[in-house]
Amino acid sequence: MRIKHIHHRFCAKHERHEQHGLHGGHHGHHEHGGMEGKARMRRERLFDANDIRLLILHFLSANTAHGYELIKSIEATAKGEYVPSPGIIYPNLSLLEEMGFIAAVQSDSSKKAWMLTEEGHAELAQQQEHLGHIIAKLESLGVLGDNRRLPEIQRAIHNFKMALNTKLGQSNLPKETLYKIIDTLDQAAKDIERS
Repeated sequence: MRIKHIHHRFCAKHERHEQHGLHGGHHGHHEHGGMEGKARMRRERLFDANDIRLLILHFLSANTAHGYELIKSIEATAKGEYVPSPGIIYPNLSLLEEMGFIAAVQSDSSKKAWMLTEEGHAELAQQQEHLGHIIAKLESLGVLGDNRRLPEIQRAIHNFKMALNTKLGQSNLPKETLYKIIDTLDQAAKDIERS
């Protein structure tokens, strides 16, 4: 499939863009703070460049869109749990245009809008199975976010962190206490997995 054949060329091209700060610089969010920021950075690695290109083709198959609108469509599918940065979207738009899968269209604003070409529709049709996996992964992130934001879950996680940090903040903890904490954490993880 052509979209994969030029993957290595894209990677080299994208790496140069990243080094020179083109199209927004960093992958994903520009700044991340605290544990949630780190979690979002880890989620960035769930999707490679080929996944992003397929998502672009998917959303353009429904309507023409600007780059920002594509970012918001992906974010909406993941319910805010994954937001691709301009630094990953715009180089891929340029590449897809070069491949003949998308084309620029007239827009009322100064922003460039894109539409899917016949070749793009054909490519997308060939990769429906893989696209389904990508969409399912995005939607599962949304479910994760919804469940994690439940007040009862937030309260339980907060109490857990407070108890753990309070105990681990004590000096000269006996090894027996540390081992008990480790066993409790391991058992809690197993109970959650099996629930």
